[in-house]
Amino acid sequence: MKKKPIIKCVLTVITLGLLLSLTIVGIASKTKADATSKAGVEVASTTDVAYKPDMSNGADNFYKSNKVNKKKVSFKNQYNMEVVGNLFIPKGLKKNTKNPAIIVGHPMGAVKEQSANLYAQKMAEKGFVTLSLDLSFWGASEGQPRNAVSPDIYAEDFSAAVDFLGNRSFVDKDRIGVLGICGSGSFAISAAKIDPRMKAIATVSMYDMGAANRNGLKHSQTLEQRKKILEEAAEQRYVEFTGGETKYTSGTVHELNENSTAIEREFYDFYRTSRGEYTPKGSSPELTTHPTLTSNVKFMNFYPFEDIETISPRPMLFIAGENAHSREFSEDAYKLAGEPKELYIVPGAGHVDLYDRVKLIPFDKLESFFKENLKKK
Repeated sequence: MKKKPIIKCVLTVITLGLLLSLTIVGIASKTKADATSKAGVEVASTTDVAYKPDMSNGADNFYKSNKVNKKKVSFKNQYNMEVVGNLFIPKGLKKNTKNPAIIVGHPMGAVKEQSANLYAQKMAEKGFVTLSLDLSFWGASEGQPRNAVSPDIYAEDFSAAVDFLGNRSFVDKDRIGVLGICGSGSFAISAAKIDPRMKAIATVSMYDMGAANRNGLKHSQTLEQRKKILEEAAEQRYVEFTGGETKYTSGTVHELNENSTAIEREFYDFYRTSRGEYTPKGSSPELTTHPTLTSNVKFMNFYPFEDIETISPRPMLFIAGENAHSREFSEDAYKLAGEPKELYIVPGAGHVDLYDRVKLIPFDKLESFFKENLKKK
């Protein structure tokens, strides 16, 4: 009879973040996902038409620049999986010169069309060659099952992006930086620890996906609750091994009610409305943002901040909103990182605000950071 209070506590903790690992959605089977994929069509949004998203502070996730050229590209990672991205080149760029480049990673559970393309275009307008990419298992990139979690492969995708950019005739392979948004911040750090070709590392609204899943926000998840997640995921493996339905977890809620938390509302306003909702081909609105339950536990073994100091003397910039529920992760990384490093707090901003609110996102700060640290030597 004591389980109800525990479960209630767990649900409150885990649904707070984009990818904290308790609330089992179990909303769609592999059969449904496969059928959608075979149809090969982009699925219409199931957003609440009566809900009016907050478009304040210049929210512009689907921004399209007339100052850059966009080209869809693809390349293989080390596991021979195709990674798909968008290459943005400033108009007028001299192709016979070597230019600095920046790789941009999307929030965890999102795709390049959500936040990453915006950042990539804005930084291309400032003179950089930029590449936004879909992480493996998400968006247009390869990987089965869809929505699977694999932190090592995510990090490999960033290194594969360096491989690709470093082989462009107009890119200086010694001046490539990385920019990770939300969960991609932790994947970029993981990659940079073992790939010295990444010369400057910046994160925005970073989530340490390992700590978030092990401990919850502000260490609000108990060891007992963590073990319950692991037990449930382990049992689900039997179900799926024998052909049963795939279960999905966490992600963004699909409806709001009077009990919805402020963080649930924050993510809903972006991912479930016209402000930022995007359903890639082969998926469905019911599945977007939700990783598979059985793979999500792999985050429990993910420790991106271990040995973060070894990235030094390559510079690191951590950007977080003053009011962001995820601010603790940027602060933790900053404390552990070696010099040179900087923690930049955006006044009045929350976590999701820095996904698309162009009047709050410090693009000038990112420009100065990358121009200084990716300049010719």
